[in-house]
Amino acid sequence: METTQLIWIIAVTLLALLNIVWQLDLQTRLKRLEERYRRLSGASVEETGPQVGVGTLLARIDSVRDRVEKLENLARQAQATLGHTVQGVGIVRFRALPDVGGDQSFSLALVDGGGNGVVLSALYLREGTRFYGKPLAAWNSSYPLTDEEKQALEQARRAVEGAGQEK
Repeated sequence: METTQLIWIIAVTLLALLNIVWQLDLQTRLKRLEERYRRLSGASVEETGPQVGVGTLLARIDSVRDRVEKLENLARQAQATLGHTVQGVGIVRFRALPDVGGDQSFSLALVDGGGNGVVLSALYLREGTRFYGKPLAAWNSSYPLTDEEKQALEQARRAVEGAGQEK
């Protein structure tokens, strides 16, 4: 055998070995890439093809979109309901009559964020306890308020305004 042929045989053999190593490296990279694609698309090992992965992602997006819409509706309902709940409470205890008991009487104001609600007053007297209720609309009542009821209403107003400032 000639030297030239020997050099060519060695060169071709080296190129063939290099080609084999290169193909093994490409196969390893391809498997890693396929695994990343499967993790990204959520496809199982049996499922292949870009349509399967995209379909899975679109199904997930639709599911998340539905959940977000439900949560937004729930938040709107809660916001609408919370506007009519008791947000401010004020209570003042006092002595209705100077010679009867301690601070057994009280005025209690219960209002929402707009000042709508009720003022309840309980007067502890010798003959018994009397309860009175006065409706409120926008921080005012159509009935005259006593000083204690006005104090309770002012406490409730401060509670509502203080809660609004914390937001």
